[in-house]
Order: sequence, then C-alpha cells, then structure tokens
Amino acid sequence: MNSAVRVCTALLVAGALASPLVASAQKYPEKPVRVVIVFPPGGSNDVVGRIVFQKVSELAGQQFVIDNRGGAAGQIGSEIVAKSPADGYTVMVQSTTHVANAHLYKKLNYDPLKDFIGVTTLARQVGMLVVHPALPVKNGRELIALAKKRPGELVYASAGNGSYVHLSMALMAEMAGIRMVHVPYKGGGPAGTALIAGETQAMLATIGSLFPHIKSGRVRPIGVATDKRVPQFPDVPAIAEFVPGYDFTAWVGSFVPAGTPKAIVDTLNGLLGKALADPGVTEKLVAQTLDPMHISPEQFAERLKSDYEKYERVVKISGARVD
Repeated sequence: MNSAVRVCTALLVAGALASPLVASAQKYPEKPVRVVIVFPPGGSNDVVGRIVFQKVSELAGQQFVIDNRGGAAGQIGSEIVAKSPADGYTVMVQSTTHVANAHLYKKLNYDPLKDFIGVTTLARQVGMLVVHPALPVKNGRELIALAKKRPGELVYASAGNGSYVHLSMALMAEMAGIRMVHVPYKGGGPAGTALIAGETQAMLATIGSLFPHIKSGRVRPIGVATDKRVPQFPDVPAIAEFVPGYDFTAWVGSFVPAGTPKAIVDTLNGLLGKALADPGVTEKLVAQTLDPMHISPEQFAERLKSDYEKYERVVKISGARVD
C-alpha cells in the first residue's frame, strides 16, 4: 500500500469513528440533562441555575433537571461532575469558589482547570461593603480613616474562612492599608445576623445576600466592589472611588467535564446565550441583583486562568487555608 492510499484509508477510518459523535452533537440534547448545582438550595448559585436552565429547557424542548449537591465549598458536586461521562448530559453550576478552592485546600480530588470545560459565565455577582448603623462612619473614606485610627479594633464578618466575603474584604483592607479583625461564620446568613446584632461592625458580601438588610435599613451601604457604580444602587460609590484600583466581583458559571465534544459545548453555550438574553430571565436575575453574563467558551477559559491567578494572590493576602 503506497503512502497516498494509507493516508486516505486513515482519513476514512477517522471519519467513520467521528461521525457518531458529530451526529450526536447535532441532535443534542436527545434526553434529559442533569444540572448539578454544587451548593444547597436558596443561594445565588441555585437561584441563577434554576432561572436560567428552566428557560434552556423550554428552548431545547428537553428537560434540564436540577440536582443540588452541596457540601465542602462545592467540592462534592464538582467531583461528581469531573467523574461523569463527557457527553454533555451532566452540567455543573459553580461560582468563583471553583478557582479559589485550588488555593484554599491542600488537596482536591479533581483539577479545577484541567478536569472541566467552562461553557459560559451566567451572572455577575457584585459585592457591597456595609457597616452597622451604629458605627460612626457615613462613607468608605470615613471607614478607612477610623480603621487607621483604631488598628486591629474594628471587626468584620464573613461567610467562612476563604469565602468571597472573606477574601473581598481582606483584599480591600490590604489595598487601603488598614488592619481589621476577621470573624468567620458558618455561612452568609449567620454572618449577616451577627452584623445586624452588632457583634461585628462591617461586612463585604454579595448584594443579593444583603439586599433585605439594606432595604430594611439594618445595615448602611457605603461601597460596591467594582470599579464603577451599579445601576441598582446609583448613589452608592464604587469602592474604587476611595480605594483606587479595587475591583473584585464574582460570577456564577456553567461547566461540563473535560473531553466533552466542542460541538456540544458550543450548542450548550448557544442555548445559554439565548436564555440569558430572554427579557423574562433578565428581569428575574436583575431583581436578585445578579447581572446576566454570557461569554464564549474561549473567553471563559481566559477568565478562568486570570481568576485562578488572582485568587492565588488574594488567598495569600488573606492568609486563609482549609485543611
């Protein structure tokens, strides 16, 4: 057999092997898809996942079934997805915690970057800096001035060691040159309760989790964790206005196991893009102060790499570590 014949034969064999995958990708989804949300019901990941994938089900004409698998900061659900068949029928909803965990834990049973393909971000989560009303500060500059006057005296709450709520404040304090005392609680709910009760004086958490307390006046908002103000709270300054260069937002995203065919990833990305562009979906997310955020798989891959490096630096600044 000459070389030309061998090449042709090899191409024919490769095409024959690939054709079932191509056909399968073209028909995707042909059966119900399992959507593993790696946190318990009620949180922002769960809210985003349910709103968006309900619309995806309508668009695809196929069920996308929610399966909450919370625990260990998302590790339990993430491991399930990492070990699932790479066929597009197991999808994960996870947040920036996904890349933070790589630097917080000594060992994970999966690689956050290598064992997954990021399909797209779904929503941007913006943090807000709030203080107890009894604290004698009206804005971010006054908080920084007070913290410098009383180093190591002001106490801030977090949703746990290494959580976004912890890392966002630790980064702000480092950039502002202030020293505050960190008190971790077992979740955002207890941390918010502690702040309202006056056990702590400040907190920097996602707007969605703080919204009821802000609305009731039980906490005073003094900054949002971006470089620009947000439409929902136009009178609240960006933290970058008093801590130059500060920008620390989080996201909720969708992932599939590594090895999932590109055609399926692209199809799923397209369905999610249409869902996020739906006015009803947008209205529901914005009402929860969650900004719809659709990007390509390639853009998400770049974001994951940059956030991985960013969280490595922030975790070092915070000193957080979970054994």
